[in-house]
Amino acid sequence: MERDKAELMEVMMKRMKEKIKDKRYKMTTQRQVILRAFVESTIRHMSAEEVFELVKKTSPDIGLATIYRTLDLFTEMDLLKKLDFDDGCSRYELNDRENEGHFHHHLICLGCGKVWECKDDLLETLESILQKRLHFRTVDHQLKVYGYCEECETKRQAEEAKKSVNQAGNE
Repeated sequence: MERDKAELMEVMMKRMKEKIKDKRYKMTTQRQVILRAFVESTIRHMSAEEVFELVKKTSPDIGLATIYRTLDLFTEMDLLKKLDFDDGCSRYELNDRENEGHFHHHLICLGCGKVWECKDDLLETLESILQKRLHFRTVDHQLKVYGYCEECETKRQAEEAKKSVNQAGNE
């Protein structure tokens, strides 16, 4: 696992160096630290504040404004993907799948807010239909599926059962 992270960090640093050179940006220590936070974190989808909390442990001189500017830059450079899970907070994830085509899908629990990735391409058939019928070639897509995780669904059912019992007792 550590070796995988080291290899991923090397690949991402190489990509960042190439893109920074192409756009004539500087390769700063702060940018390296922020990229490292994404590679080493166990959290796959991080907000700017979560990145800030991770980064300030090792580099307390990096401010939140720098985090936001760097996240925007990394998104522009395609090192990160900016995600919106409709909770009012942008999240970012490492774009470690260069030129693979399709992005993965996200399952979002309405109870606890937890997000899971679904790596199966659930829209292949739809893309095929779009290509054949409408001559539309899909390049990428994102799918967000909202529902309840097993734990939250169990809680919801228990609460509904409790309400039913209370209503029956009040009649």
